[in-house]
Amino acid sequence: MKNNYRKLKFSILLQTVLVTAVTVLVGGFLLRYVIDGIYNDSFAKMFVDFMMALNMDEQRAIDLYWKLIGDNKMFFMIVGYLLLFALFFYAALSKMMKYVDQIGYGIENIVSESTEPIHLITELKPIEIRLNEIKATLKRQELEAEAGEKKKNDLVLFLAHDLKTPLTSIVAYLSMLDGHPDMPEEERIKYTHIAMEKSLRLGELINEFFDITRYNLQDIELESVEIDLSFMLEQLADELYGVLQEKRLTCEVNVEENLMVYGDPDKLARVFDNILRNAIAYCYESTKIQIEAQMKKGDIEIVFTNQGDKIPGAMLQTIFEKFYRVDGSRSSGTGGAGLGLAIAKEIVELHGGLIRAKSDDMKTQFIVTLPSKAEQEGGAADEVHTHRRYTFRGIPGRRKLIQRGETKGDMGKSAKGDRRL
Repeated sequence: MKNNYRKLKFSILLQTVLVTAVTVLVGGFLLRYVIDGIYNDSFAKMFVDFMMALNMDEQRAIDLYWKLIGDNKMFFMIVGYLLLFALFFYAALSKMMKYVDQIGYGIENIVSESTEPIHLITELKPIEIRLNEIKATLKRQELEAEAGEKKKNDLVLFLAHDLKTPLTSIVAYLSMLDGHPDMPEEERIKYTHIAMEKSLRLGELINEFFDITRYNLQDIELESVEIDLSFMLEQLADELYGVLQEKRLTCEVNVEENLMVYGDPDKLARVFDNILRNAIAYCYESTKIQIEAQMKKGDIEIVFTNQGDKIPGAMLQTIFEKFYRVDGSRSSGTGGAGLGLAIAKEIVELHGGLIRAKSDDMKTQFIVTLPSKAEQEGGAADEVHTHRRYTFRGIPGRRKLIQRGETKGDMGKSAKGDRRL
């Protein structure tokens, strides 16, 4: 970095040396050929004659000349050289100011949002490169902000429309029930069930609005405790029993016993819940979702596998962006805010872990890697934990749990387990 401005420093040094040399040469010429030369006696005579014209005698005028001028020659030489140097250096500064003008041009180029790249003189090449980098960064950030704002605005419009749809249906069905007290019991049950489903959907959409606000206005804070990850995964699968039944799905949980981590139980539950709901939304009907967890190279790896349409490779790089939807749709069946996976990624990374996705023609996998409790204790042996100690504890020997969708009577069991940040 020190050598980036070598040409600029050399140019300024060269101009300073040139100014000094010109000052010495001009000052020496004036001293030898003007002050000590042809004008030396003339100037002294003019001074004496001037003083005599003021009624001063000749000898006293000569003494005054030597006292003020003749004996202080060195002082006047120094002052003269300084004045000459200042004059010539000022002239040289006008040339040096082109560097400032060039930088100003570069800044103006950035401010004016010109599409032309910034070009500066050779001595300012490092500044040129840096200014072009800043310009490219600002442009990229502007485009990203515009794209994010557009996605958010589109999403709000979509959700506003979807909020109105179930609300209209709820009012319609409740009006039918209220206006026909003698309605057959079978139809009453049917319309009540539809109104309940629309109410649940309306609640989900309202929660998504809250998620959008929270995701943009506050940072996620962790309250870490010791967690039995094995039991947590089994518990979450249990709580989604009713949701699984809607698409006649089964969920198989195969995890090692006593997988312990330090983390925020509510936040991690939200991560796994988001991934599971995403898998349920995009998997084929009457298929199986698998949850596997095991120790791997000192970390805990949790894999969620479902059978569904392949996610293209390019989209695998963007599905964890906020407001992103693979299908680009907003149907009431699968239409979400596009925040679930983005929030999951942020929470996992706050826990020191990683989340990634893989997809082929047969299956799609979401893989979460978290540091194990033992690894965290080894890396933070000197930390003092003052948080509340709350532990998810599983039943010894509980290795595998399978949920099967067989009846519709158990659909309500899924509502109580929904966790929100």
